[in-house]
Amino acid sequence: MTGESVSGKLVVIGGGQAAFALVAKLRALKDERPITIVASEASLPYQRPPLSKKYLLREMSLDRLLYRAEAWYGEHDVDIRLSTTVTDLDRDASRVMLSDGTSLDYETLAFATGATPRRLPASVGGDLDGVFTVRDFRDADLLAEEMKPGRRALVVGGGYIGLEAAAVARTLGLEVTVIEMADRILQRVASAATSGIVREIHRSRGVDIREGTGLNRLVGENGRVTGVELSDGSVLPVDLVIVGIGVTANDHLAHDAGLETAGGIVVDSHGRTSDPAIFAMGDCAVQPWGNMRIRLESVQNAVDQAEAVAAVIAGGVEPYAPKPWFWSDQYDVKLQIAGFGLGHDETIVRPGQREGSVSVWYFREGKLLAVDAINDAKAYVTGKKLLETGIQPDRAVIADPQSDLKALLAQA
Repeated sequence: MTGESVSGKLVVIGGGQAAFALVAKLRALKDERPITIVASEASLPYQRPPLSKKYLLREMSLDRLLYRAEAWYGEHDVDIRLSTTVTDLDRDASRVMLSDGTSLDYETLAFATGATPRRLPASVGGDLDGVFTVRDFRDADLLAEEMKPGRRALVVGGGYIGLEAAAVARTLGLEVTVIEMADRILQRVASAATSGIVREIHRSRGVDIREGTGLNRLVGENGRVTGVELSDGSVLPVDLVIVGIGVTANDHLAHDAGLETAGGIVVDSHGRTSDPAIFAMGDCAVQPWGNMRIRLESVQNAVDQAEAVAAVIAGGVEPYAPKPWFWSDQYDVKLQIAGFGLGHDETIVRPGQREGSVSVWYFREGKLLAVDAINDAKAYVTGKKLLETGIQPDRAVIADPQSDLKALLAQA
């Protein structure tokens, strides 16, 4: 890998997980091209998953979340511009304009812009004080100040982000109500069986979960939220509101520059956009998955895709084949997910060997798609290996809680 292919300047838009993984992998591959990271936040790149868990609980400080100390960037010839955004992209000139009035020329450009949590509109009280989303450490800092025992928290949205926030609030001694407009929590991302297991975990700890219930409006006094009117006609007093109603891919800059977008920046299996000099990865990217396009919102995908793109930028030709896995920590419960259960037509629920452990196995037309493992590391590891190797397990073995899951890996 010599010559022009490794000498042109790379500009990375975004300063999160995918951006750092891309840059670190390039340097690990001994790629010496000049790199500039344009990061909107004031902090060096840091881990985001703990924000809604250990950081919010004040069990981890920001310095412990940093991927690398500041010195690493200088030592690896990486120019990082903090508190800076890209305001315009001129593809004809291969140049980006920055919020500080300067510009950067590039040979290769990479979008690692992530996604932004959806907020409640002002028309329903979303602009009141005491209403929070959690995207960065500053959001988590503000929310942590509100998390006082005995206060009443409303969580809007029964997805993983909302449920993790509910678990933290309950752990800290708040009274917690979760509302979910869909028929059940986790409806978009998990089976009815998994939803039922997670629902019971929260209810057993005193969380009031209301499914099939929407938000009519928040009410407030002196600009501060004090209550909520729900679609079932009930009115609840609240002291704070945590909003977890999904995210929107940060693709507006790419869209305005004429790149193909579809709820995210469309890329091929090498991470290339419709402009061959421009790549995208992580939560902002829409990538091929079989005969579909999907956007995977996970740290694991951000890292894996970014590292695959780094190899391509450095001269490689291998396509990225996503092997999805996710996790969610709620109370003392660890939910680990291997695979992607979209389109399943069958689930098998298998009790684990320890009390409180269970796994849910997803199939479509007899083929294993995914495994949800709740405090069941053996089921998770086995399911992940089966998915990676392509071995199709005997469903009768899975359905029998007395069987040994390891036997499934011996199948040809």
